Amino acid sequence: ATSSLPAPVRLQRRGCLFAYKLLHDLFANYSSALRPVEDTDRALNVTLQITLSQIIDMDERNQVLTSYLWVRQAWLDAHLTWDKDAYDGIDSIRIPSSYVWRPDIILYNNADDHFGGSMETNVVLRSDGHIMWDSPAITKSSCKVDVSYFPFDGQRCRLTFGSWTYNGNQIDLRNRLDTGDLTDFVENVEWEVLGMPATRNVITYGCCSEPYPDVTYTLLLRRRASFYIFNLLLPCIMVSFLAPLGFYLPADSGEKVSLGVTVLLALTVFQLLVAESMPPSESVPLIGKYYIATMTMITASTALTIFIMNVHHCGPGARPVPPWARRLILHHMARLCCVYEVGESCKSPPREPGGRAARGDAGGPGENPGQGEVCTEAGGCPRDHCLCYHDGLLRNVGYIAGCFRRHRAAQRRTSEWKKVAKVMDRFFMWVFFLMVFLMSVLVLGKAA
Repeated sequence: ATSSLPAPVRLQRRGCLFAYKLLHDLFANYSSALRPVEDTDRALNVTLQITLSQIIDMDERNQVLTSYLWVRQAWLDAHLTWDKDAYDGIDSIRIPSSYVWRPDIILYNNADDHFGGSMETNVVLRSDGHIMWDSPAITKSSCKVDVSYFPFDGQRCRLTFGSWTYNGNQIDLRNRLDTGDLTDFVENVEWEVLGMPATRNVITYGCCSEPYPDVTYTLLLRRRASFYIFNLLLPCIMVSFLAPLGFYLPADSGEKVSLGVTVLLALTVFQLLVAESMPPSESVPLIGKYYIATMTMITASTALTIFIMNVHHCGPGARPVPPWARRLILHHMARLCCVYEVGESCKSPPREPGGRAARGDAGGPGENPGQGEVCTEAGGCPRDHCLCYHDGLLRNVGYIAGCFRRHRAAQRRTSEWKKVAKVMDRFFMWVFFLMVFLMSVLVLGKAA
């Protein structure tokens, strides 16, 4: 009946018959539970190769790396060999991996809740007994995350593979290549892979006296910081430069303290955003240090603003400005910060308080009651009938002149204290601008 079929179909059916016969002959007396070696005293060589396909997620807070790997294991099964000429030239077959013995190679630093292994894929069995098992796996591995330089940080995540029950005298695990395969890696938007070197280690654990070999792949990662620069760092720098402008606001506006508090609350929100994604460790991220330093500076500027506003609103009963403050603040610091009275400029020298103009302002009608004596006899006014010599009128004029002098002196004291506050505002504004600039340069320089 088969002679009536076309030649290709007959060859295909003949090949299937030989494949079924080969599968039956190989596994007639085979057990997948025992290590496939002819001499039980010799170790079975197993080679391991890891291909990194994708970085799915890096959970910094829980310190877990989720990656998609292709795991290739190869070993020699001495019980699964055949003469390919006896089976119509069949050199290799692909069978389910559950049919053959497999090394129990697992990820030592697995952090998965379900502890899932590799996918149950087929193995390639060759006529000389060599078996190659390629299986994809999504692994969750523990990774010690160092966020000291976040968001300009780099991480070293280790993937350690080894046998769980077989020691080095039973399975000799070796890495096929000195590095992981990155040819099929899908680029990650957050992390850049710099390399994946592989090392073989032989460790003797405290539970057992036998050595246990393992292969450790070190995944070298560097964070792409553009997202964090534009969403966390630059807004913080711009908000920080708003804080010194609180000193430039007029004291009578009533918004000086509210600006500092608003800036402090904005930085607190940014600080909470960073803290939510970072692990609760002792190492503070670089951007966190910048936030803390900026918040400390803004707190100090708000406290100084309150003090300066208290100086500005000194009432008429305030004491005069001390001589050292008049000399240091009203003369030197005012000239340094270009703070002058109305009508003056940076080029014209400031008018000294207490000078001629001030003294002239203190005068007024009736300042010197003796001037009433000028009411002369040249006008023909008899001495006994001149109003200037009436005692009541002289007392009233003297009282009015004294009130005027006291009012002018109080105005001078108030204006001097206001100028002191204005000079201190300008001085601290430039000091805090310089501090913000230096902190920004230090942070970026340290990150570089």
